[in-house]
Amino acid sequence: MYRKDLNDRSPLRVFEKSIHGGLGRGNIGVAVGRHGVGKTPFLVGVALDDLLRGRRVLHVALNQPWDKVREYYDEIFTDLARTAGLEDAGLARREMERFRNIHTFLGHSFSVQRLKEAIVLLKEYGQFVPEAIMLDGFDFENATVEGILELRQVARDLNAEMWMTAVMHRDAARDARGIPEPLSRVAEAVSVIVRLKGDGKVVHISLLKDHENQDVSTLSIALNPTTMLLMQE
Repeated sequence: MYRKDLNDRSPLRVFEKSIHGGLGRGNIGVAVGRHGVGKTPFLVGVALDDLLRGRRVLHVALNQPWDKVREYYDEIFTDLARTAGLEDAGLARREMERFRNIHTFLGHSFSVQRLKEAIVLLKEYGQFVPEAIMLDGFDFENATVEGILELRQVARDLNAEMWMTAVMHRDAARDARGIPEPLSRVAEAVSVIVRLKGDGKVVHISLLKDHENQDVSTLSIALNPTTMLLMQE
């Protein structure tokens, strides 16, 4: 199997058909789910899809150290390459390392301004301009619409897509669209929201928000919890 085959099995191919072309540059997408459902692996899967297509990815982790994030990438890529029989795995891994940058903000040290400063340094000293940003562990409990709009402006200034994760608590109230608190309070600043629900064997994804479309597709897809690829029949 070649990289194109893996890209074809990415859940993003389904999203692109179901949400009118996908997330789109300059927009924010959020993956919401309970603790342990696989939100970080989902973000890594999205990032790998971009990396395998030669796009530069900035992964920003707010509650995990750099080496732990790298382990996620190594483990998921290794499983993905093995189960899919990827023919150019060595080359793909080297390119992945070249096109990816991991940045961590631990101990509540994250702010939009600090993210901007980190991106400036990457551009000036590393000639690295991200085309996709994975922001994992953002505190939606204390988020404001203004804060999310600031992040969206970062994505727009870079002409990049931004994916984030949000925790859904067991007893969280939901709005009419099924979007749980506290994400529902800032949903107007987000373009796409998908919900992850897992049973240990399969991760199910459903679509909660599709840009400004009122008629949201009844998307329901199943992913392999290890590789985050579409399950094969």
